[in-house]
Amino acid sequence: MTALLKVPAEVPADLAPVIAECERVTRERARNFWYGLKLTPGPARGAMYVIYAWMREADDLADAEGFAPEERVRRIAAFRAATDAALAGEPVDASPIWRGLAWVADRHELSQKDFHDMLDGQLSDVGPATYESWDDLRGFCYRVASTVGLVCIRIWGYHDPEAPALAVDRGIAFQLTNILRDYREDHDMGRVYLPAEDFRRFDLTPERLRKWSEPGQCAEFIRAQCDRAEQFYARSAPLERMITPDCLPTLWAMTEIYHGLLGKIRANTAAIAGDRRVRLSSMRKAWIAWRAGRMARGARS
Repeated sequence: MTALLKVPAEVPADLAPVIAECERVTRERARNFWYGLKLTPGPARGAMYVIYAWMREADDLADAEGFAPEERVRRIAAFRAATDAALAGEPVDASPIWRGLAWVADRHELSQKDFHDMLDGQLSDVGPATYESWDDLRGFCYRVASTVGLVCIRIWGYHDPEAPALAVDRGIAFQLTNILRDYREDHDMGRVYLPAEDFRRFDLTPERLRKWSEPGQCAEFIRAQCDRAEQFYARSAPLERMITPDCLPTLWAMTEIYHGLLGKIRANTAAIAGDRRVRLSSMRKAWIAWRAGRMARGARS
């Protein structure tokens, strides 16, 4: 299966199997990301597949079933040490993630802090999680999502010093969308990311929201959460003008997908407590892919 995947021609021959494996992980585990990342030109596309595969592995360590929290913490610590080694050009073994990350770090000015912050965010997900205030939740969103945005723009390239701050905001917008989309699943795992102060303000509890027991209050609460996320999409809008043009279609497609999910949640607030995860239709995703493909061809011409 891996051999059928298309690896950018500029990737060194000995790295081709590494990039192909990282793309396989991306395609199988996160099709929303894959739709956008496959539009990235040349070696940057391979680099993005490696970063996603790294993130997927880190996330799986936090969620690993059958392991006590102490063992998950130990495994994340070992993963952190292996990450540092790869970033320094000394992968601990020949696995695709470590070889790939060493290759990406050699080509791009990555920040060790971004990776450490991401792993700190994963530690927050070892066991039940709750957040008292918006400031607490914002910090979590920064660690698990804004850091991803910062790594992405380092690979894509940007020409304005304001871009990192806007990438932070875009990451928060994406993560708030994820939190709303995944509310039912997270709640049932003992994780309630939405701030306790917001529940008190709307005279709700996480359990009552999960059961959608007061439809009017619940809908008002979710619309307020959508408003917060919408502010971060709006604040980060200038980022599109700052990214290297041939990488812009990737950012645009990912934003259209996640912003579209937020729109569906606003239109049907009760869906966050339903039995099916909110998704974009195949037709909508096909349109996004078509439009982004046209943007990519235009950027290359």
